[in-house]
Amino acid sequence: MSAAPEFSRPVRIDQLARHAQPVTITADAAEREALAKRFNLLALDKLEADYALNEDNGAIYARGRVRADLAQPCVATGVAVPEKLDTDFLLRFVREGEETPEGDELELDAEDCDTIGFDGLTIDMGEAVAETVALAMTPYPRSPEADGVLREAGVLSEEQASPFAALLSLKDRK
Repeated sequence: MSAAPEFSRPVRIDQLARHAQPVTITADAAEREALAKRFNLLALDKLEADYALNEDNGAIYARGRVRADLAQPCVATGVAVPEKLDTDFLLRFVREGEETPEGDELELDAEDCDTIGFDGLTIDMGEAVAETVALAMTPYPRSPEADGVLREAGVLSEEQASPFAALLSLKDRK
């Protein structure tokens, strides 16, 4: 049995009409602290999203915008690397165990939106927004000091580690 998500905002499918107009959700301090721990963040000072839901051909679509202020540890130094996210999202919820419905009217390719399974009764917009933020964060944040620290540790840059650099070093020896 898995624990409830840190930032849970369940929406019952029989109440979709209430979410057809834009809805705003905001994570409180305890939710942001729990999410920061889960996603290995040094800080999550803001997390909010606006979204609207609609149903089409058996799938539920969430279209909206997420905003977050966060800090991740630098991959080389561990110091905080601040980041502001402000990005649109489009999510498609499909009932688990069913074939993914084709959205003829919306003309969306699978690459245009993330697909999330749900139990057919409830979708969790808080968890969906949290996962959207996790995917939008810079994957390997680097502080301004990172290059110097890596160089001192003997880590080669991409140029130094390329096959051409190895060939040039052989040429220089002759």
